[in-house]
Amino acid sequence: MKEDASAFTKLPDGVYISRACTRADLREILGNPTPLGVMGFILSLTPLACDLMEWRGAGGFGAATIGTAYFFGGLLLLLAAVLEFILGNTFVFVVFSSYGAFWLSLAATLTPFYAAYTAYDPASPQNPGFNNSYAFFEVFMGLLCCIYLVCSIRTNLCFMMIFLSLTIGFCLLAATSWQLANGNANLARSIKKVSLVIVFDFAIILAVISRVNMGTKLTELFGGAQAGGAFLFIGAMAGWYFLLVQMLASVDFPWTLPVGNFSRAVKGASERKTKDV
Repeated sequence: MKEDASAFTKLPDGVYISRACTRADLREILGNPTPLGVMGFILSLTPLACDLMEWRGAGGFGAATIGTAYFFGGLLLLLAAVLEFILGNTFVFVVFSSYGAFWLSLAATLTPFYAAYTAYDPASPQNPGFNNSYAFFEVFMGLLCCIYLVCSIRTNLCFMMIFLSLTIGFCLLAATSWQLANGNANLARSIKKVSLVIVFDFAIILAVISRVNMGTKLTELFGGAQAGGAFLFIGAMAGWYFLLVQMLASVDFPWTLPVGNFSRAVKGASERKTKDV
């Protein structure tokens, strides 16, 4: 196979996320840090998704795996981000850095020492001050994932699936937090029709922001936390597949798995300018 000039050496075309050119000596010395970041991400995301879906009685919004969030989600992602930065892969560096910071933020929020929950009204099951405030963080994490989703059009299908599911998942978690603040605990944790969850997500956020009294009727049809966990789980499964692709390539496995490479189909701005000249 002829090597793409914008890809890393010795690996199949389409495996890497970023198409940036880097120095060959750094590639040989440092190797490929992308699997490290992906591994840290999915080993933090998958247990959280299972907690949100309450499989086998799980719950607590990931409190049981707080150590995983600190070390797999935080440490490994930030380490991989630094290595991607050294290799000159801006997009992957920013993605890994932001998700590493997210996992550290979540872990700190769940750590009793920082008293994030008790700073409001811990005696109230709804704790509206905390839930209403934390929901905005989840909303803007969804916005960040949406920006990554647009950028991933130039990468591959696996990455697009991850960002799409995370965008929906974070917005659903924000809607869940707002419903918990409203006292609708049962409605926030139940799920009826996940296939229509995008409609629920958009409508419920508009309802809460504009104070339109339509949230209760919508949540009777669609779920919140479990639906958010379901979409996070979809993103985690896409991540596991992408990790397998990366690890097979790292050992020069004789067979490669497709990732849906879009870098050739969606031409970059620099390539378009070159053709126009």
